[in-house]
Amino acid sequence: MMSTTEVDLAVEGMTCASCVARVERKLQKLPGVRAEVNLALERAHVTLTEPVDTEDLLAAVDSAGYSARVLTQPEADPAPEIPGPDYDQALSAHGGHGGSDHPGTDHAAGHHDGDTSAPTADRGTMLRRRLIVAAVLTLPVALLSMIPPLQFTGWQWVVAALALPVVTWAAWPFHAAAFKAARHGSSTMDTLVSLGVIAATLWSLYALLFGGAGALGMRMEFTLLPRSGGHGTPELYFEVAAVVTTFLLAGRYAEYRARRSSGDALRSLLELGAKEAHLVLPDGTERLVPIAQLRVGDAFRVRPGEKVATDGEVIEGTSAVDASMLTGEPVPVDVGPGDAVTGATMNTSGALTVRATRVGADTALAQIGALVARAQTGKAPVQRLADRISAVFVPIVIALAVATLAVWLIIDATNGGLSTDGVQAAFTAAVAVLIIACPCALGLATPTALLVGTGRGAQLGILIKGPQVLEATRRIDVAVLDKTGTVTVGAMSVAAVAPIGNSTRAEVLAVAGAVESSSEHPIARAITTSAREAGPLREVRDFGNQAGSGVTATLTDGTEVALGRPGWVADRAGGASEVGDVVARLEATGATTVVLAWGGQVRGAIALRDEVKTSSASAIARIKDLGITPVLLTGDQEAAARAVATEVGITEVIAGVLPEGKVDQVERLQRAGHVVAMVGDGVNDAAALAQADLGLAMGTGTDVAIEASDLTLVRGDLDAVPTAIALSRRTLRVIKQNLFWAFAYNVAAIPLAALGLLNPMIAGAAMAASSVIVVSNSLRLRRAG
Repeated sequence: MMSTTEVDLAVEGMTCASCVARVERKLQKLPGVRAEVNLALERAHVTLTEPVDTEDLLAAVDSAGYSARVLTQPEADPAPEIPGPDYDQALSAHGGHGGSDHPGTDHAAGHHDGDTSAPTADRGTMLRRRLIVAAVLTLPVALLSMIPPLQFTGWQWVVAALALPVVTWAAWPFHAAAFKAARHGSSTMDTLVSLGVIAATLWSLYALLFGGAGALGMRMEFTLLPRSGGHGTPELYFEVAAVVTTFLLAGRYAEYRARRSSGDALRSLLELGAKEAHLVLPDGTERLVPIAQLRVGDAFRVRPGEKVATDGEVIEGTSAVDASMLTGEPVPVDVGPGDAVTGATMNTSGALTVRATRVGADTALAQIGALVARAQTGKAPVQRLADRISAVFVPIVIALAVATLAVWLIIDATNGGLSTDGVQAAFTAAVAVLIIACPCALGLATPTALLVGTGRGAQLGILIKGPQVLEATRRIDVAVLDKTGTVTVGAMSVAAVAPIGNSTRAEVLAVAGAVESSSEHPIARAITTSAREAGPLREVRDFGNQAGSGVTATLTDGTEVALGRPGWVADRAGGASEVGDVVARLEATGATTVVLAWGGQVRGAIALRDEVKTSSASAIARIKDLGITPVLLTGDQEAAARAVATEVGITEVIAGVLPEGKVDQVERLQRAGHVVAMVGDGVNDAAALAQADLGLAMGTGTDVAIEASDLTLVRGDLDAVPTAIALSRRTLRVIKQNLFWAFAYNVAAIPLAALGLLNPMIAGAAMAASSVIVVSNSLRLRRAG
C-alpha cells in the first residue's frame, strides 16, 4: 500500500474561487502532491505520496501569487522524555511544548491550529477602517450624483475629489490582488472588480478633464437603468466606482465577521480544555503547572469543580464526572480507580488522582479538533464543479466584457458613425458585465457551510470525517444497526431467576454468584454483580472451567456445583424435562439462559439480557422519519435479536451472523440497489463499516471501528444517528442553496448587463449582497440539531 504524508499550509491573500483553483494547480504540479485548498479557512491540505520538501510547497504557493506558512510538518522530532520533577528547566531547554525550529512553522507535527477561522483581527481592523472612510466619502458623492437639486455649481469637481481616495486607497485590496495575479499571468475575481472600478474612474476623469463634463453648471440625473448621456456630454461614473467599492468592502467585512463566527463552534470546543494541572511530584507534594508540561505517566489531582487536565486513568478516589461538554450526555458518570477519564470533562464531587495516559495532540479533545478541522478543509463533490468553472470564469468574463464593448461600438458605428452617447453606452454595458459577473460568493458557498455544519456537529458530539460524507447521507435508504453496544447497552445483566424444585430465588442467586466470582466471562460478571447486591458471597474452592459448556466449583461444605449451558448441566444432574420447560419459557423472551445444579439435581435457571438503551426506540422512529429502513444485524441468536427488534420497532432482523458475514450482508443490500449506512462499535464491525456507503461508529466503541467509519458519534447514544444524518443532509442542502445564490444571479444578470439594461452601481450592490447571503445562509446551521 502506498504510504502518504499530510501537510497543512496557511495560505494568505486568497479572495475567491479562482485563487483556490490557481493555488491547487501550482501545488499539484509538484510530483507526488495532491492538494485541497479551502477559501473560508485559507488553508491548503496537502497529501504527499512521495517526499517533497516543505520549502518547495511554500515556493509553489508563492509562484501562484500568495504567501504561505506551514501549520503541520510531515516530520518532526518527538519531544524527549523528561525525567525528574524539574519540568520548567527541562521545558526551557527543549524550547517549549509544541515548538519547532523549522522556519515559518506554527506547530510541531500532529498539532493543529485551534483557531479554524482564517480571517485575522488585523484584517478585520483594516477592512473596517477602509470601509468607514469609503462610506463617509461615498455618501456625499452618491447624493450629489443622484439628486439634481443638490448639484451646486462645480459639484462635479467636489465629487471627483471625494471619490478618488475611495477608488484608490479604499479599493487598494482589490487592485493589489488583481496586480499580484496579473504579475503571475493569471486573473481572479478581484481582477473583475479592479478593472470595473478603474474603467469607471478613468472614463469619468476623461469626461471631466477633456469631454466637457467639467463645465460649470453641468447637471446629471440618477436612473435605475444606465444613462444614455445627453447632448454629446459624456456622463460621470465617479459614484458608480465609489459605491461599488463601498458595497464590496461592506460585503468583504460582513463576510469576514461571518467567517469568524462560523469558526466559533470548533473554537469554543477546543477552548474547553484545562489550562493548568495539579502535578503530583515523586515526594507526594503538588505543584501547579501549565497543561503543556504534563507527560504520559504523570500523576495529577483533580479537585471537585475542576476540569480533568488530560486523558488518563483514575488511580485514587471516586467521583462523578460530567462529560456533557464532549458527549452531550447530561448524566454524570461515576468513576473510581481503574476507570478512564477524558480531558476537559468536569469533576463534580470527590477528589481524584489521575495518571495521564494521553497528552497534547493525542488527547480525545485534540483528536476531535483535528478531525473536524480536516473535514472542514476538504471539499464536497458538489464543490468541485464550481471550482472547475471558477478556473476559467474570469478570462471568459473579461472576454465577454470586451466583446460587449466591441459589439456596442460596431452597432453605433454602423448607425452613422461613433458618437459620445454610443461610446458611453458601450462603456457602461462593458463595466456592468465586469462587475455583475464577479461571483466572489462562489468560493465561499461550500467551505462556509462545511465550517458551520461540522463545527455544530462537534458541539453535538458528531464528528464528520470529510465533506464527501454529506453526499452519502443524501442517498441513504437502509441503516444496518449492530445490536450489542449500539442498540443495546452492551453489558449483560440478570433479567430473571427461576428456582426449580424446592430451591428459593435467593439461594439460587447466592450459589451462582459464589461459583461465578472466580470467572471473568461477561455472563459471570453479571451474575456476580447481581449476587453481591443481595449480600456477601460465599467462598468456593476447586473452581473449574469447561470451555463452551460451563463451570464447576465446590462450596465450603463440600457441595459440588455446576453452572452453564442447559444441556450440559442436565447431563450432569436430573430434571432434564423440567429444565427444558423453564429454559424454553425464559429464552422465548430473547434472554440468554444458564442452569445451576448441586447435590445431583437442577436447582434453578438464570436469564440474562443485554438491556436496550433508553434512547434506541425513539432513535429508530426518527431514522424511519428520515425515509430510512432500519435493519438489525447481529451475531446473537434469533430469539434474542427478535426480542430487541420488537422492543425498538425494527421489523427486519438478520441474526447469527459472523463478522465476515456482516460484510456479506452489507454487500447483499448494496447489490439489491440500496445505499447502506452501517452503525456499529466493535472490532467485528470495522469491515462492515468500511464496506458500507456510510459508516457511523459509536464513540464508545473500539478505535478500529472509529477509524473505519465516516461519522463518529462521540456519545454512545443511538439517538445521535438520526441527528448526524439530518445535520449532514441539512449541510448539503445549504451548500446547494449557496451555490445557487452565488451563481444563478450571474447567469440572469450578465445578459441584462450586456444589453445595457443594468446600472453598474446596482450590479455592484447585487454582487456584494451575494457573498453576504451565502455566508448568512450558512450561519443558519449554528441552530441545527
